[in-house]
Amino acid sequence: MANAIYNSFKGKVLSGEIDLEDAGDTIKVVLVTSSYSPDIDTHTQYSHITNQVEGTGYTAGGATLGSQDVSVDTVNDKAVFDAADTTWSSSTITARGAILYKYVDDGGSPAATSPLICYFDFGEDKVSSNGNFTIQWNEGGILTLA
Repeated sequence: MANAIYNSFKGKVLSGEIDLEDAGDTIKVVLVTSSYSPDIDTHTQYSHITNQVEGTGYTAGGATLGSQDVSVDTVNDKAVFDAADTTWSSSTITARGAILYKYVDDGGSPAATSPLICYFDFGEDKVSSNGNFTIQWNEGGILTLA
């Protein structure tokens, strides 16, 4: 499947339930295997994520995005959400995709109801072997609303 934005996110961002700016909500990214099959209509929360990767250097629940930023481009009539690239150091991981979600704390773990944002398909399995596993976000931004 290609990259996708979960439909529930569209409503939550427009109603203000999800704030992507740096001082807003904590946004995390989890890695999934090729066995995960996203459903943009029915997958709405963290508990719907299946087949999260397991491996050295990776913790269930994923990593927090750093340097979250929302910018408005009035010349090209769009708004862009971006963040720093995400790296799992000294890891041994095989992943096919990544899912962004709004982290809701449940005693140090993601709450089952943490809302999903979007899914990125790497197109093939990406592998790290006792090295860095890095998601290099598109230099044009992670999400664009035009």
